[in-house]
Amino acid sequence: MEKIDLNQIRTQITALDEQLLQLLADRRALSIQVVKSKIQDQKPIRDSYRETLLLENLAEKGKKLDLKSEYINRVYRSIIEDSVELQQDFLMQLDNPSLKSAEYKIAYLGSKGSYSHAAVEKYLASVNGGLIDFGCTSFDAIFAAVENKEADLGVLPIENTSSGSINEVYDLLQTTRLKIIDELYIPVKHNLLVSCETDLSEITTIYGHHQPIAQCSDFLNELDDIEVKVMDSTSSALSEVQALKDPKIAVLGSAEAGKHYGLQSIRADVANQKDNQTRFIVVAREAVNVPFACAAKTSLILSVGQRPGALVDALMIFKKHSVNMCKIESRPIKGRPWEEMFYIDVTENLKSEAMQLAIKELKASVSDFSELGCYINRTIFSEEAS
Repeated sequence: MEKIDLNQIRTQITALDEQLLQLLADRRALSIQVVKSKIQDQKPIRDSYRETLLLENLAEKGKKLDLKSEYINRVYRSIIEDSVELQQDFLMQLDNPSLKSAEYKIAYLGSKGSYSHAAVEKYLASVNGGLIDFGCTSFDAIFAAVENKEADLGVLPIENTSSGSINEVYDLLQTTRLKIIDELYIPVKHNLLVSCETDLSEITTIYGHHQPIAQCSDFLNELDDIEVKVMDSTSSALSEVQALKDPKIAVLGSAEAGKHYGLQSIRADVANQKDNQTRFIVVAREAVNVPFACAAKTSLILSVGQRPGALVDALMIFKKHSVNMCKIESRPIKGRPWEEMFYIDVTENLKSEAMQLAIKELKASVSDFSELGCYINRTIFSEEAS
């Protein structure tokens, strides 16, 4: 058998990878031309029928090249997801010129290395913006920074697939004047990180923010004689463990954050759910306009008093006007014992006729009502191809 030159093969693979990168860039450029055409023809960004045909056609062609359908489907779903996000962000920037390539002072929890910082970076990528760092130690400090014009935007986690809703943020939304202008979904991969060579059996103390601690409760419960120390953010927990350099101390955080702080992972994927995601919201002092071509979500807040059937009556208004409700959350109202404030998300543009008719009827039937914001519906990207 002829000797295989590994270096030569790697050189060929590198050349192919560079060609793939250029092709992906070319495809993205064509996606912008597509959205410009859709603007002219007033067509929606998403075309589910074409997406299905495209994936089926690619799968058939892939078979002839000995490529598995699952592989083709996974790769192209990711490519198409990027294309849709690119087109929707292009439309958003056309309708909201202030979102274009600006330097943003963004308030978020913790500092570099936190999951909130990862969400900030993802948002900035969508608006081609730069970051003026504004780390905060609490959620109310984030709201206050934006409300007092110390920061342009705030990024906050609001719910997680494992630990559920983040009640502190929902409570702050009751009284804020800020508007939700976007949402982000960040995959969360919790690792057990350490500052020096050690073994899991030697660990006696684990640091972490209370959300990762809740999301990793099954793993933590399996450990014997472990002290869990709650910190105000993941980044502060990482920094503390880095400074202590103790082989008996570990911290919950992402592998990427660990690299930033010089920490190494001794156990990966320790969250209760392997498909663990956190939804973040972006808040600002002014609302944004969402073009009708984009998939939209509107967030509302209302209370209905204590009349029997009042909540059902309010929810039936959404059904009457064919407005799809995708989320409802209740929280107690401060100073009004036994009364609840309801947070509702619907997959409808605030400016649509159906939504305006529903809001008009709601305002006449509830005791409190306000609009928290209308923004691009990002959940659709994790549910279907584009």
